[in-house]
Amino acid sequence: MRVRINFACAFVLVLLGAAYLGLGSTQIPQVNDKVLHFLTFFLLTTAFYWILDTTRRRVLNFTLLVVTFGLGLGSEALQGLLPNGRQFDPLDIAANVVGSLLALGLCTLYHKRMLDRRRRAKGYSTVPQDGEGEDLELGGQETGTVEEDARESSPNGEGRLTPSSGAEEGIEASK
Repeated sequence: MRVRINFACAFVLVLLGAAYLGLGSTQIPQVNDKVLHFLTFFLLTTAFYWILDTTRRRVLNFTLLVVTFGLGLGSEALQGLLPNGRQFDPLDIAANVVGSLLALGLCTLYHKRMLDRRRRAKGYSTVPQDGEGEDLELGGQETGTVEEDARESSPNGEGRLTPSSGAEEGIEASK
């Protein structure tokens, strides 16, 4: 598991800015509080998602646990406990969670596409779907059975024989 330093630095900077604005007594005029919560948690989640270079499932679960639940719910609870003149607001929690979940969904979709492109570039592919690729049970043949395919070419190079012509030759040979 590798740590991406650029994303870790971006996360710390956004987190410090959010902590200064959210826990301090600073008020931002002419900005809707819910939009600010939404954008902040969108940025926090996006930066945190890309910090660790590990499997998609681990990153998704870890980001959901730390940012969406830990910071999204914890920051509002902490804001209600501190004497900074701010009140606990459940709609702020909703804006935090919605911003975080939207960023998490977009990051997960992009991560999946990125991994698929990387697999294709290396030559790996997924299991063939309906009609794609060759059928290994038939020895790589698209249609027919092994018996039919063996009858299609004659041993003396005469070309394709149909099952009825092969049966006629068998009758003539037996006479």
